[in-house]
Amino acid sequence: MAEQKLNRIKEVLREQGRTNKWLSAQLGKNEVTVSRWCRNVQQPDLETLYRIARTLGVGVCTLLVEE
Repeated sequence: MAEQKLNRIKEVLREQGRTNKWLSAQLGKNEVTVSRWCRNVQQPDLETLYRIARTLGVGVCTLLVEE
């Protein structure tokens, strides 16, 4: 079964010219964890998703994939 794409973190980072490494530093999270979020292998918890949105200056809905 193919992995389901649930978030757009990678796309938003690319749009802003930022990297996974930058985001991990801003959040104080491990780079491997952020990489897993960006590849949709793992998903951040809701509180972290809000922190990511604030850090990137976007709404939470911008980070989610619409069906």
